[in-house]
Amino acid sequence: MSNNIPTVKLGIVSVSRDCFIISLSEKRRKAVVESYMKKGGSIYECMTTVENELDVQKAITEVKDAECNALIVFLGNFGPETSETLIAREFSGPVMYIGAAEETGDDLMNGRGDAYCGMLNCSYNLGLRKIKAVIPEYPIGTADEIADMIAEFIPVARTLIGLSSLKIITFGPRPQDFFACNAPIKGLYDLGVEIQENSELDLLVSYKAHANDPRIAGIASDMAAELGVGNQYPDLLPRMAQFELTLLDWAEQNRGAKEYVAFADKCWPAFPKEFGFEPCYVNSRLAAKGIPVACEVDIYGALSEYIGACVTNDAITLLDINNSVPADLYEQEIKGKYSYTLQDTFMGFHCGNTPLCKLSKGAVKYQLIQNRLLEDGGSPDFTRGTLEGDIAPGNITFFRLQSAADTTLHAYIAQGEVLPVATRSFGGTGIFAIPEMKRFYRHVLIAKRYPHHGAVAFGHVGKTLYTVFDYLGIEDIAFNQPQTMLYKDENPFQ
Repeated sequence: MSNNIPTVKLGIVSVSRDCFIISLSEKRRKAVVESYMKKGGSIYECMTTVENELDVQKAITEVKDAECNALIVFLGNFGPETSETLIAREFSGPVMYIGAAEETGDDLMNGRGDAYCGMLNCSYNLGLRKIKAVIPEYPIGTADEIADMIAEFIPVARTLIGLSSLKIITFGPRPQDFFACNAPIKGLYDLGVEIQENSELDLLVSYKAHANDPRIAGIASDMAAELGVGNQYPDLLPRMAQFELTLLDWAEQNRGAKEYVAFADKCWPAFPKEFGFEPCYVNSRLAAKGIPVACEVDIYGALSEYIGACVTNDAITLLDINNSVPADLYEQEIKGKYSYTLQDTFMGFHCGNTPLCKLSKGAVKYQLIQNRLLEDGGSPDFTRGTLEGDIAPGNITFFRLQSAADTTLHAYIAQGEVLPVATRSFGGTGIFAIPEMKRFYRHVLIAKRYPHHGAVAFGHVGKTLYTVFDYLGIEDIAFNQPQTMLYKDENPFQ
């Protein structure tokens, strides 16, 4: 991954209520740090234990001097509810609150900390001050248990840091009849995300300005090495390398006050003829570097992809929730082998933007649909440039953060898998299986007016995504509910 994904520099600050023994909180903090580092983590231990407001200033100065961008506030005992919540107000990055469990029934006099009680007052005070913070599902634990909570906080913190300094760069306008991609941008500003909207012509002018760039040969060579036997159109590589340089240079020259970027680009119908290729393979390469390039100027698709890249610290993709699995294919390849009904399955597809590392095998081919439309189905020329192949089998999380027409933000998360079943189709595609997909499709994707694009993270990361969306204040976070849970609009008599 490139430097477009933040690196979390974590610190821990212990707090202590002045009527408790401060050394208890300090001893417990030290045990947490030792456990976390034994598990392979890196964390800065703030030596200032916060008992009052002046201690808050000292501790904040200490962790900032240590260049921490995320923080653990540790209630080693009951904790001072005012001072401990001021830490989150004064610190500029994401903060998680956790508390110490009691160690032994043989020491419940001087060795009792009451963090179990203190977390209640802490939460109440955070609410009074309208301060955002992460609190785990069960925030009380031993040193080893807290070390595991801290490890789960890292991808959350990485995502929140990334979003706080993200700019989405678009080249539009969005395609005709793609209203699903035409979502209001106010939600981006609500999240603190900046947007720079440009025209497709701006991109073409910049692309032409990169003609004969001396760096083209090096990138084309890298493409050839990556593709191997999948390099079916060697003559196309210089053009695509020129485009990759165009996007990378645009990002550097236009990130402005933000540190991180994602793109949402128009890719048809004018693009291939004017640029001389399809941009899909280049988009896939940037996605593999942690710089998502959403198809069809899908701004919230780009936002969702970037969230997925931060959560997983890995390549992601954006796919159409595209077509049903034919019944005969299901009968031949899935039924009896996997515990899914036909309606639990569907095919996810895009022309060729999924990174090569997430395909079983891949090759640069041509866009069949655009070839029919723009080249009359003849020998492909400028409709070449897609990266095609079946998506590698394994666990996935399908998700999206989206603005509705009234500018409110909504999200969905559904965990499932890509089955090891050949798709027999074209593009970058896979056969996806999500438990209760039939009901999720009807009562979330359709009922809540979601567009056809979904971001795909490679792994089960629903827990982290839910924590991120909850922190961001997304009130409607939908998921694929089991049969025992009716959706709000689901007919109980069906």
